Amino acid sequence: MKDKVKKSMSDRGFDLFIYTLAGIMLLVMLYPMYFVIIASISDPAAVSSGDILLYPKGINLKGYKKLLEYSQLWTGYRNTAFYTAIGTGVILAVNIPAAYALSRKDLVGRRILTFFYLIPMFFTGGLIPTYLIVKQFQLVDTFTVMVLPFTVITYYIIVARTFFQNSLPNDLWDAARIDGCGNLNFFFKIALPLSKAVLAVIALWSAVGLWNSYFQALIYLRSPGLQPLQIILRNILINNQTISSMSTGAAAAEAAQLADLVKYAIIVVSSAPIMCMYPLVQKHFNQGVMLGAVKA
Repeated sequence: MKDKVKKSMSDRGFDLFIYTLAGIMLLVMLYPMYFVIIASISDPAAVSSGDILLYPKGINLKGYKKLLEYSQLWTGYRNTAFYTAIGTGVILAVNIPAAYALSRKDLVGRRILTFFYLIPMFFTGGLIPTYLIVKQFQLVDTFTVMVLPFTVITYYIIVARTFFQNSLPNDLWDAARIDGCGNLNFFFKIALPLSKAVLAVIALWSAVGLWNSYFQALIYLRSPGLQPLQIILRNILINNQTISSMSTGAAAAEAAQLADLVKYAIIVVSSAPIMCMYPLVQKHFNQGVMLGAVKA
């Protein structure tokens, strides 16, 4: 009995340690986001002096008001929403069928095709050759350049292929084939309905990547009407910093404080939609990651 009591106490101690460690890690990860939110609505003087710690002081919405003065902000939101929605659909349409095909043991040349897909994970053609190819296809400064040329993502294919291999037993395919079901019907009517978890995972990863896409737009887009949110916010941030650097005296201090508020507001505005979307797919996200893992 004493051994059982000692073991129980040790287990409780270990659980307490794990929960404490998890709580500290959660605090370390969440506090920076919380600080950005309270700093964006606090008095700029209190923010610059470091008086903001746990709650906002002197509620101030100047940063958001200044941000809303830029009409291009809504253009950027609209463009990013379109790029994210359409791009996510294209990524799923391209990578999921490829992953299913590579998961089939009866695919002719399966190993060669897998090796072909793995090459871009380690070697790329470089920025200049890629730009020249995109330009030759007349995709530069078009809507299509943000959703089409870079949709094949090997990592997504590997995750989905592993999911199909581990979660769809061969007996299921044999039974479907006996009933007269071919590969195409099996994929659309059986494989996809049973793959909601991994579809949600890849959709979330794709949406986050497209929403935060910055470098691709910076290289391939020129027209203001096509620029995504991240480029618009970058331009706003640079503009405010330039204004603060050109001011002098009290005006310079006030402009610098306003620039800091706008900076915090930009972080909130750019991150809020994705942060709101994650809880909706959290269940499928966790399940998909586990099901897509390599099993012994």
